[in-house]
Amino acid sequence: MNGHPQPQPLVTISHLSKSFDKNLPPALVDINAIIPKGEIVGLAGPDGAGKTTLIRLIAGLLIPTEGDIVVDGYQTVTETRAIHDLIAYMPQKFGLYEDLTVMQNLVLYADLRGTLGEQRQETFKKLLAFTGLEPFTTRLAGALSGGMKQKLGLACTLVKKPALLLLDEPSVGVDPISRRELWRMVHDLLEEGISVVWSTAYLEEAERCHSVLLLNEGKLLYSGSPKELTKRVEGRTFKLTNLGASRRLVLSDILKLPSVIDGTIQGKDLRIVLKANENASSLNFNALSGGDQMSLEQIPPRFEDAFIDILGGGPGGGSVLADLTPEVPVKAEAVIQAEGLVKRFGSFTAADHITFTVPSAEIFGLLGPNGAGKSTTFKMLCGLLKPTSGSAYVNGLSLEIAPSEARSHIGYMAQKFSLYGNLSVMQNLEFFSGIYNLRGKHRKEVMEEMIDIFALKPYLNESSDNLPLGFKQRLALSCALMHRPEVLFLDEPTSGVDPITRREFWNHINGLVERGVTVMVTTHFMDEAEYCDRIGLVYRSKLIMVGTPDELKEKAASSANPRPTLEDAFIDLIEKYDAAN
Repeated sequence: MNGHPQPQPLVTISHLSKSFDKNLPPALVDINAIIPKGEIVGLAGPDGAGKTTLIRLIAGLLIPTEGDIVVDGYQTVTETRAIHDLIAYMPQKFGLYEDLTVMQNLVLYADLRGTLGEQRQETFKKLLAFTGLEPFTTRLAGALSGGMKQKLGLACTLVKKPALLLLDEPSVGVDPISRRELWRMVHDLLEEGISVVWSTAYLEEAERCHSVLLLNEGKLLYSGSPKELTKRVEGRTFKLTNLGASRRLVLSDILKLPSVIDGTIQGKDLRIVLKANENASSLNFNALSGGDQMSLEQIPPRFEDAFIDILGGGPGGGSVLADLTPEVPVKAEAVIQAEGLVKRFGSFTAADHITFTVPSAEIFGLLGPNGAGKSTTFKMLCGLLKPTSGSAYVNGLSLEIAPSEARSHIGYMAQKFSLYGNLSVMQNLEFFSGIYNLRGKHRKEVMEEMIDIFALKPYLNESSDNLPLGFKQRLALSCALMHRPEVLFLDEPTSGVDPITRREFWNHINGLVERGVTVMVTTHFMDEAEYCDRIGLVYRSKLIMVGTPDELKEKAASSANPRPTLEDAFIDLIEKYDAAN
């Protein structure tokens, strides 16, 4: 025993189970856990693992099927009013009123929580300073960037100081700078005696928590320190360098080896995780594309490696979708061209003279903070937004002169789920196959392929609004790909989905690019941006830098941080731009 006192439990969860439908598997099964006072507890797991259900049960918004939860001495079922006085809850879709200003939203939530008089004014002053929203009190909530919306959501949640703050994926769709700010803000709350449960799809966030509850299929797989879980993959994580062939092909090949449970692209290299009881000598490089030149270097494990390992490994390396996609001839000329694109909304310039080209069969990533101009640029290149000036071309076709013909070459997946929520999965597939002019037997075959590839069969009659997030994204991608486009535009395609589903998506994207498809993508997952051949960094409506992931990291390297991550580089390059301008 060490000399440190064990933290007191704030929440005790005993033999907790929750079922919603007797014909479906339970959402939670026999969960036993404690949430200590004065700590941040991370809640991690794949989509549909039961994270939101557990949070809602702790908040007293659901009744357990079996077992019970005690929060600071109060039972969630019989003493709900006391529980609601103790907690603050920020759900995934926080109910900000977009047609009210920042201050009007704060006033509304203060009214609802009974924060009045002098206490209200003091609370507002403190929260506005805490979130950095003081200069924006008269701005409509709908006009805020994604990061600022989350900060306002947090401020509204905290208008009455809670003992326990429940955050359900607060950083989904938020850029790395805003995510770090949000994390610092929540960490500061510990100094005020507030305990936090933070559900997240970003495993680097879970890694920073004092402890983690890891759920899968409603079961608690692990409860404890992230560092302890990470130890399970010590000695099994490696970097593969000097790839003698396309890194996408090598990754696909290496994920088929029986000794490998996970692999990801990191710039020009690969990161791989071996199965338990395997060692580097078990890797047969001769079976890989360009294998005779490769070298292997052991690297420290990450929490994400252990997460994938405890769940039984990633989805492998193949893509049936890519196998079924006809080869797209590689073109000598650029497939996507942006020439001096400008977009103004009144006096506001959202995109300021953006110029770049994307060659055939390349993945080009647009990165930048929320509100930087990425989605505006993206929409101009898809023909969804008309530029104020400048030109956009796809496959040599002007999106202004021949928009219909240019769009026929494009598959587009929007940032926010853009399918018809009141239609079933099958009805969405039928609708989009009709829009893309698919007919007869071919239409039926394509729809069946998409249902099989994306495992949509159990959900065909389900309203698409009610799908788990991962399946919403699968359906959106399948609808974007039905007509076999040569150019694919993906606007934050994996926002909020778990790491295993992200790997599945990238297997398809990598496979399509190897078949000659050209891809343009925006993302806030920096590990995902490593898959890009080149990255354009957009900030304050301008394209401030273009380069490979490794080139961006090299520009950010310093004596203090000689091997920066892409997230480090993202933040460093923006800070340097601010300092110079």
